[in-house]
Amino acid sequence: MAKFQGHLDERLRGFISEQKVFFTATAPSVGRINLSPKGLDTFRCIDDRTVAYLDLTGSGNESAAHVFENGRMTIMFCSFSKNPLILRLYGKARVVRPTDEEWDPMHHHFPTLPGERQIIILAIESIQTSCGFGVPMFEGEKERYALVEWAIKKGDEGLIDYRETKNSMSIDGRETYPVEQADKPRSQ
Repeated sequence: MAKFQGHLDERLRGFISEQKVFFTATAPSVGRINLSPKGLDTFRCIDDRTVAYLDLTGSGNESAAHVFENGRMTIMFCSFSKNPLILRLYGKARVVRPTDEEWDPMHHHFPTLPGERQIIILAIESIQTSCGFGVPMFEGEKERYALVEWAIKKGDEGLIDYRETKNSMSIDGRETYPVEQADKPRSQ
């Protein structure tokens, strides 16, 4: 049975800290829904109603495009261990880029990783837990560092070129405003 609550308590913070993967979901007003798996120790609970994750350069940038449009985001954690639980965080997100004043105060929460693109901050509006009885149990073998290794090989200039050519538009043709663009709007 699903239960709602208004803030992250210590039990839920502990659950989050134990998870090796989380999922982000965003959607434009019209167009494709985006659902992305994330990992690499990039998620942080800032306080009982605010969470954030360090977003690395990847194949697309759908989340930023959708957040710029409407700010809606859901983040989901699910247990793959003996104790089942699904946790969903619903709220309004915003994007913080390395050129933004808020970058340094937020970035100190995270490890420094090659390919850093932005930090997505979610102001939690509601929290839902549910049983997770249908989620299989399995153990993560190890972290996958292919994205980090790819970013190191690209180098700073290669990452800039990549973001400008591959990350500047969503698959539905919405602007994602790569950090390299001087005329980017401020996020929600």
